[in-house]
Amino acid sequence: MNRYPVWKYIIIAITLAFGLVYTLPNFFGESPAVQVSSAKATQKVDAAMMSRVEAALGKAGVPAAGLLFDGNSIKARFRDTDSQLKAKDALQREFNPDPADPVYVVALNLLSASPDWLTRLHALPMYLGLDLRGGVHFLLQVDMKQAMSKRLDATAGELRSLMREKNLRHAGITRAGETIEVRFRDEETRTRARNLIADNQPSLQSTDAGDSAEPRLVVSLRPPAAKEVLDNALKQNITTLHKRVNELGVAEPVIQQQGADRIVVQLPGVQDTAKAKDILGRTATLEARLVDGSAEAQAALTGAGPVPFGSELFKVGRGAPVVLRKQVIFSGEQLTGAQATFDENQRAAVGIQLNDGAGRVLREVSRENIRKPMAVVLFERGKGEVLTVATIQAELGSRFQITGMESPQAANDLALLLRAGALAAPMEIIEERTIGPSLGADNISKGFNSTLYGFLAIAVFMLSYYLLFGLFSTLALAVNLLLLVALLSLLQATLTLPGIAAVALTLGMAIDANVLINERIREELRNGMPPQTAIATGYERAWATILDSNVTTLIAGLALLVFGSGAVRGFAVVHCLGILTSIFSAVFFSRGIVNLWYGRQKKLGKVSIGQVWKPT
Repeated sequence: MNRYPVWKYIIIAITLAFGLVYTLPNFFGESPAVQVSSAKATQKVDAAMMSRVEAALGKAGVPAAGLLFDGNSIKARFRDTDSQLKAKDALQREFNPDPADPVYVVALNLLSASPDWLTRLHALPMYLGLDLRGGVHFLLQVDMKQAMSKRLDATAGELRSLMREKNLRHAGITRAGETIEVRFRDEETRTRARNLIADNQPSLQSTDAGDSAEPRLVVSLRPPAAKEVLDNALKQNITTLHKRVNELGVAEPVIQQQGADRIVVQLPGVQDTAKAKDILGRTATLEARLVDGSAEAQAALTGAGPVPFGSELFKVGRGAPVVLRKQVIFSGEQLTGAQATFDENQRAAVGIQLNDGAGRVLREVSRENIRKPMAVVLFERGKGEVLTVATIQAELGSRFQITGMESPQAANDLALLLRAGALAAPMEIIEERTIGPSLGADNISKGFNSTLYGFLAIAVFMLSYYLLFGLFSTLALAVNLLLLVALLSLLQATLTLPGIAAVALTLGMAIDANVLINERIREELRNGMPPQTAIATGYERAWATILDSNVTTLIAGLALLVFGSGAVRGFAVVHCLGILTSIFSAVFFSRGIVNLWYGRQKKLGKVSIGQVWKPT
C-alpha cells in the first residue's frame, strides 16, 4: 500500500543528483577576466591568437590562470583584480598600438570559477541581473526624423530611375521637407507620371500642384508606409545593438523598445562604461561603389599623383590600396537579404537581394560597366574599409552573386556583415546609470537572507506542528529549492531581485501542498482509519486539491510571462518553474520518504504527525 517500486526511488536519486550537480556552480563565484574581441568587421579573432595573448601576458609578467576561445573572442582568467587590470593594459598595448584606430576590443569581464568537470557537463551558474551583479543602464533616443529623411532620399532616387526607365522626362526631382516634388513641362507628362507611380510604388501617394505653366507632383509616403519605416528603423537598431553587445561578452543583456522611439539597454556585469558607450554608439554604413580604373587612379595607388576628383582612396581590409568612385550604387539599407551559396562552378559565393529601386539602379550601372570591378565598403567611425572587390560579369538586377570568395567560411562572414547592415537611424544616449558590484552584492546578501529566514521560519513551524511529518515536509521543501536553482542554472535564466522574491513566494506556496497532505492524513486518522490506510488515502485525496490550486496559479504566472516585461517576466519565470518543482517535491518526493520510513512497518500503530483531535 505504502511502498514505492525500486524504479521510483531511482528516479528520485537521479533527480537529486541532477539538482546537486547543476546547483553547485552557483557556490564557486566568478573570477576576474579580460576579453579580446574584434573591433572591426574586417578583422576576425581565431584560436591562433591565443598564443599571441599568452605571449603578451607572459611578457608583462601577469600569466593567466586560464585561456578560453569561445568562437568570437578570447578570454583570459586571473586570480585577482590587480592582475586583471595589468593584463588589460598589456593586451591593449599589444593589440592596439594605434589608440586612435583600435583593431580589437580589450574589455574587463567576469568568468565562472566552476571546476572544469562541471563546465564540461554544461553546469554553469545562473546569470545575475543588473540589480544583483551591477552593470550599466542606457536609455537611447532614436532620431526618427533622420530615418524618415534617409527613406525619402532613397525614394527620390528610385523615382528618378523609374522615370528614366520608362522614358518619362521631368524637369527635376527635389526633396521638400517630408515630401518629394517632381516638376514637369506639361500636364500630360504629369498625368502619365502619376499613373506610373500609382502602379509601381503602392506605398507612395501623389497630388497635383502648381499651374499649367509649371505642373508639379507632390509625392509623399502613405501613413501606413511611414509608420512601417519608423517601426523598421527601431527594429533594425535593436538587432544591430544585439550584435554589437556580443563584442562585450555580456551574458543575457536586456535590449528592448520603450515607447515609440526609445531603446533600453542593460548590460549586467559591465563596469567599463566608456567602452560600452563606444560600441553602442558606433555608426556603420555599407556602400557599393565602382573601382576607378583610370590612369590617374593607378598613379595615385603608387603615390605618383593625387587621387582623381570624384574618387577616394581605400584599403582592402588592412592591406592593398584601391581607388573608388564617390558615387554610391546601393547602400546597406537597400539590402533585403544576403546568404552564403555556391556559383555554377561550385565555388563559394554570396547571394545578394536588393529592393526594387536599388535593383533598377544596379541594372543600369552594371549594363554600362561589364568587366569592370565593383567594391563593397564598410564605414565605421568615419573610416571606410573595402570588404570585397568583384568583377561585374553581366548585367545585374535585384538578385546577383559576389563570386571569387576564398572559402565557404569567408562567404559566410561576408553574408553576415551584409545582413547585419548598420543603424537605420542615429541614436543619442539620454540617460545613463551605473550600478556598482558592491550594491549588487548587498542586494544578493539581503535576498539570500530573506529566503533563508523564510525557510527557517517555515521549518520551525512544520517541525513543531507536524513533528516527523513536518521533517518530511521540510526535506521536500529543501529539495524543491534545490531543483528550482538547478533548473534556473540549466536554462541559464537571469536571476533578478524580483526573481529572488519569487523564490521566497515559491517556498510559501510549496509548503501549502504538504499542509494539505498532512491535514488530510490527520482527518482520516480522526475518522478511525488505520495509519497505513490513512497515509495512502491522505495523499490520494489531497492530490486533486493540490493540482487544482497549482494549475490556477500557473495560469496566472504564464499570463505574467506572456504579457509582462522586464522585472515582471523575471518574477514570472521563477514563479512558473517553482510551481512545477513544488508539485514534484511535495507529492512525489515526500511520499517516497514517508513510504521509506513507514511502508516497511507491517503493524503500524501510530504515526508522528502532531496532535490528532478526535470527536468526543
